[in-house]
Amino acid sequence: MPEPVTPREPLASASTRARAAHADASQRRRGWWIATGVLAVVLALVVVVRLFLVDRLWPETRAQALLDDAAAATAAGRLSTSDGDGARQLYEAALALDPDDVRPRAGLADVARAAVAQAASAVEAGRFDDAHAALRLASELSAPREHVDAVASALRQREAAGAGLDRLVAEAQAAQAVGNLDADHGSALPLYRRVLALQPDNADALRGREDALAALLDDARRRLREGGLREAADLIARVREYDAGHVDLPDTEARLTEELDALRSRAARSLEAGSVERAVAEWRTLLAFDPNDARAQRGLHDAGAAYARRAERFARDFNFADAGAQLREARALAADSEAVRTAGEHVERSRARHARLGPQLPPAERRQRVDTLLQQAVAAEARGDLLTPPGDSAYDKIRAARLVAPDDPAVARASARLLPSARECFDAGLRANSLARARACLDAREVLGDAGSAVRDARRRLAQRWLAIGDERLGAGNLVGAEAALASARDIDAGVPGHMEFGRRLRAASLNR
Repeated sequence: MPEPVTPREPLASASTRARAAHADASQRRRGWWIATGVLAVVLALVVVVRLFLVDRLWPETRAQALLDDAAAATAAGRLSTSDGDGARQLYEAALALDPDDVRPRAGLADVARAAVAQAASAVEAGRFDDAHAALRLASELSAPREHVDAVASALRQREAAGAGLDRLVAEAQAAQAVGNLDADHGSALPLYRRVLALQPDNADALRGREDALAALLDDARRRLREGGLREAADLIARVREYDAGHVDLPDTEARLTEELDALRSRAARSLEAGSVERAVAEWRTLLAFDPNDARAQRGLHDAGAAYARRAERFARDFNFADAGAQLREARALAADSEAVRTAGEHVERSRARHARLGPQLPPAERRQRVDTLLQQAVAAEARGDLLTPPGDSAYDKIRAARLVAPDDPAVARASARLLPSARECFDAGLRANSLARARACLDAREVLGDAGSAVRDARRRLAQRWLAIGDERLGAGNLVGAEAALASARDIDAGVPGHMEFGRRLRAASLNR
């Protein structure tokens, strides 16, 4: 008898069929991948052949295509576009491929002529912005000058006819009458410029501009007389922008040059006379005008050395507060100066010596030191050096004596003898409007023992004078100078009446600038 069939045979047959189906599916997938790869290779070859064989080996084909496209763009009136499809851009691309090819140059000349024609059509149609753009293109492509000028003249006439020039001139004259020359677009000079751009021979606009510029130059010369070099230079530059050929411009520029030279000379004389603070202010004014002024830079370096010498004199008298202040000024101006470095070493040596000897200074040596300082003070008074120069004045010698022996009767008598001169010095400084000198004399009055109420009253007067100067500077538009004046007033008398209201005005002016 045959053996019975087991259940495993149907299972084996099903497994074989599944493996065959899976193999067929895998084969089909491989076929798709192969086909896709072949297609990609073919496309790549097409691109390579196009780029490297046609464009590289036969660039004439690419250039001809650009020339054809450019000619079509010219015919369509698409002369220049930002996306590179304009006739100009296409001809320039063809020229870049072959700079020796004359055809792109001829095409650009055609574009220039077409731009003139477009500008003329735009003028007739009243499309003035389009006309301006077309004329710019024609000029950039070197269209015949006479053709461009003819269309530009027609454009100005058409614009002038529709711009209401008489109204603009009237507005400019009204602004000029109230002194509004160049503050904004509604000022006289900007309005005159608009008129003259449309009608260059407008007699009223030319005359008005001439008078307005003459007024600005008058203001510049006034600023020069007052020492406002930066403001004067700005005014001169504005005049040059409107009319570089103005008849008064060369003379005013020459005055500016003369004033700069005179200020350099004054700064040098101030330094030689020992007025270091004044010299520094003058050198800094020059540097604010021209940061590269070599003479002013050297002047500040020399002023640093002068401060260093002052520091040494103060240190010899054991007046280390003033010595330190002078040394800080010296380092700020000339940190790399050998004189400043040496002065710093001298001050430190004097400080160390005072630390060793000061508290234990024998009475006889203290008496000798005080007598020497008082004798030097008398000699300085005889020379007329009551409060200057710093370090060698009678005031400095008496102050040094007070540091050594604050309760010495001879020092008190010397202080009382010098006090009237300090008061007179303060009053003279106020009368001459020399407020820095007045401040130094006020400090001297305080050190020399002037009455507290008198010093407080003097501080209030000096602070009020600084506020008045700040108000003048604010009215002239000098915001930096006005802010400095306010700071000086508050430093002298923090409660001076009017300082808060002036501060608010100054902030408002700064925000509206």
